[in-house]
Amino acid sequence: MTGGGAAAAGLQVVPIVGVPEIEPGADLAGILADAALAHGLRDGDCLVVTQKVVSKAEGRLVDVDLGDPESRRRLIESESVRVLRRRDELLITETPHGFVCANAGVDFSNVPGGRAALLPVDPDRSARRFRDVLIGRGVTAAVVISDTFGRPWRQGVCDVAIGVAGLRAVVDLRGTADAVGRELQATEVAIADEVAEAAELVMGKDRSVPAAFVRGLDPAWFGDGSAASLVRPPRDDLFR
Repeated sequence: MTGGGAAAAGLQVVPIVGVPEIEPGADLAGILADAALAHGLRDGDCLVVTQKVVSKAEGRLVDVDLGDPESRRRLIESESVRVLRRRDELLITETPHGFVCANAGVDFSNVPGGRAALLPVDPDRSARRFRDVLIGRGVTAAVVISDTFGRPWRQGVCDVAIGVAGLRAVVDLRGTADAVGRELQATEVAIADEVAEAAELVMGKDRSVPAAFVRGLDPAWFGDGSAASLVRPPRDDLFR
């Protein structure tokens, strides 16, 4: 059964500290590649980078009047292809990427006052760029770009993958046997989301740690993948 290798060896999650404040236009891929290598990143690891720092480097910061609910609403709707639910100032929307999340992923925290961070235009492409830079420095590692999402019917938030490169974002176990030999009929594991959440445990929401890497993943999980494959098609979605 896929996944046994990682379970047997265990996982290690290493925060990447000491990264300078990132400004729009910064060579984030180069900065993080150098920092990750200095922390011991090697072949077969997975680098996880927070969405916020990617958005900053890619210039996805916009001005907004934080005291004006109407200004916030217009910004959120401009980043949405449709609004699914409204409650007071909270909107649940679908982004152009296909993500269904609160406020179109627009983030007002940990950015300069009067500004908001928007999601990267193409997080999968951003992840591929990071991976290419790492390969250029002689290390073949996967890359996940993570963001914090809420979940229906569950309290609290957790990190998920919004960009993926070099990792099979979803591992399909259908047709394989479970621990007692029964054939699995419906199990597809969101490996990229699980990696994002593991990394978040050492990055946190209140620390200046924009990246971490995860070591010990099953080699079978590496390969072509994208966060787009994590988006459930509308025809299979019971709630839209």
